[in-house]
Amino acid sequence: MARRLMHAIRGGGPTGLKHVEVPVPTPSNDEVLLKVEATSLNPVDWKMQKGMMHPSIPGIDVAGEVVDVGPGVKKFKAGDKVVSVLTLRNGGGLAEFAVAKEIFTASRPPEVSAAEGAGLPVAGLTAHHCLTELAGIKLDGSGQQKNILITAASGGVGHYAVQLAKLGNAHVTATCGARNIELVKSLGADEVLDYKTPDGAALKSPSGQKYDAVIHCATGIAWSTFESNLSANGKVIDITPSLRGFMTLALKKLTFSKQQLMFMLLNPKVENLEYLIKLVKEGKLKTVIDSKYPLSKAEDAWARSVDGHATGKIIVEP
Repeated sequence: MARRLMHAIRGGGPTGLKHVEVPVPTPSNDEVLLKVEATSLNPVDWKMQKGMMHPSIPGIDVAGEVVDVGPGVKKFKAGDKVVSVLTLRNGGGLAEFAVAKEIFTASRPPEVSAAEGAGLPVAGLTAHHCLTELAGIKLDGSGQQKNILITAASGGVGHYAVQLAKLGNAHVTATCGARNIELVKSLGADEVLDYKTPDGAALKSPSGQKYDAVIHCATGIAWSTFESNLSANGKVIDITPSLRGFMTLALKKLTFSKQQLMFMLLNPKVENLEYLIKLVKEGKLKTVIDSKYPLSKAEDAWARSVDGHATGKIIVEP
């Protein structure tokens, strides 16, 4: 019997995307089959497509409804609403259906919409990891207050990082474009700098704070700009490492400074995704949605992401 077909977006490498009809995937032993309700785009999606290795169907952040499960799946059944992070190698979010590993899938309560949930996996988990594992912030607010700088604070990772840092009792200085200053303030930032102004470009805290950690979500900022603004043991956590960054790291290792440059590589943990979903349910964390596109206009969503000026998350809905 012929397998059912679905509408999907196939990655065309650096040359673009293609609308195709392909068979609905079949879940393996430890997978669930989802009817995709929302997918959010991340820069890693289009960066992967430009490289030698990329998934056939892009998209790794998905929210949807379970329609089938593999024989080894214990946690989920048909009808369950979930959020999942797909593997970079396989992807599959830009389609009507996708398969997800049970171990990377979390339940989504009715209070959390598909679009809100779909924004969380890559961006939310990145912000969570940077703050808790690398910056040492305790999100229950029980730790010592730290001064945190978040660059590109209105972007996907940045807007989550601002909110989570405030839950952790941090003093937050943030940078963004002038049009997003009020938004970033509303997310809890104590100080907001327009990155195009002299003080913003210099990353100078208006209150004279030295930063214990920088969640660096922007690009093109030299180490020397951070160095003068860091505390003695301050660290810069770079989520988009570059060749220049690796050279800076090598040079830093030759000095006696206690300041650090660190690179962030995401290792998704479902318990952290469940925690973020719980925060959204409780109204303690908000997914800012830049725009929504139907799957038929996925190339427009893609172009919006490549442009690099989205406020919050870009959502694609079948």
